[in-house]
Amino acid sequence: MNIHEYQAKEIFARYGIPVPPGKVAASPAEAGKIARDLGKPVVVKAQVHVGGRGKAGGIKFGKTPEEAEKVAGQVLGMSIKGLTVKKVLVTTSVEVASESYLGLVTDRKAKRPVFMASPAGGVDIEEVARTTPEKIFKMHVDPCTGLLPYQARFLAGRLEKDPKLQSQIASIAHKLWKVFWETDCSLAEINPLVKTPQGEVIALDAKINLDDNGLFRHAELEALREGENEHEKAAREMGLSYVKLDGSVGCCVNGAGLAMATMDLIKHYGGEPANFLDIGGSSSPDKVLTAMRIICSDPGVKAVFFNIFGGITRCDDVASGIVRALKEINIKVPIVIRLTGTNEEKAREILRSANLTATALMDEGVRQALQMAKGGVN
Repeated sequence: MNIHEYQAKEIFARYGIPVPPGKVAASPAEAGKIARDLGKPVVVKAQVHVGGRGKAGGIKFGKTPEEAEKVAGQVLGMSIKGLTVKKVLVTTSVEVASESYLGLVTDRKAKRPVFMASPAGGVDIEEVARTTPEKIFKMHVDPCTGLLPYQARFLAGRLEKDPKLQSQIASIAHKLWKVFWETDCSLAEINPLVKTPQGEVIALDAKINLDDNGLFRHAELEALREGENEHEKAAREMGLSYVKLDGSVGCCVNGAGLAMATMDLIKHYGGEPANFLDIGGSSSPDKVLTAMRIICSDPGVKAVFFNIFGGITRCDDVASGIVRALKEINIKVPIVIRLTGTNEEKAREILRSANLTATALMDEGVRQALQMAKGGVN
């Protein structure tokens, strides 16, 4: 579960991580009042679950309360990568001497959390990893011991040479570990972690992703869920894994690995996937129907590709869901089906009754879907 920056900063503050003071506003007048109460120049930051806010014009400065109110009116209501800005964070402007990066993620291969630290902060860490990987330092943390003092000092030493500042960074690293571990995060990130001319270290930005599997332990965190559109909500309630993308081929696949392979193959043949959608195992026709409603609601989808490898997932369940979708949804795009595995022959009979066919080959299915998406063939 993603949460907004202002929510992440509230969690950081509870754990003692220094963040600039600020409050969230839903109207220009409210933003102006917050700026007046803060009594300093402010930054008005769009609160949406997507990166690239600054480049999109979603971060603006206000030297006075009147200016803060004006720029808040410009940011509120704007669209950033398809998401409408409904709230802004109004926070004090901080003078920056240097920027760095400090974050924690789960390393699935190592089966433990890993700290990442880089003196190249304020930019996408993925870009740093691609262009200057030598600037990223990694340190795995044993969940049984947590972050040890010498490890925190090592991380601090990679970011700063001044011993006084190293002490502040080491303290922040310990607190970031506590946030990550105690709230069941999959990611906890400070980018940038800044040094001010006055010698303070502050978390200027905050990002937290919470592991859905741990939310049963944190009712107060579950209540932070915001910005979820109706399709994401429908997918979550039905147990589907759904991420909207910008391509033209809608994907409905069983299993995360097969879904990733499907998207890779679409890109290999020159296309772009419109989504990641994993219907999971033991799929019922209802799941397939929900998946089709979600995919076909995207105006960018020009063809739908079902890629089913039946193991626990029964091919006949999926076929029944497809047939139901054709009856209950006004589907205006072509559907390509690849299925093989459990109850495959029964599934093909169900499809034939609706004048549908299915291939057993993944490559063939992808090529057909791309051809139909490009040509609009139904």
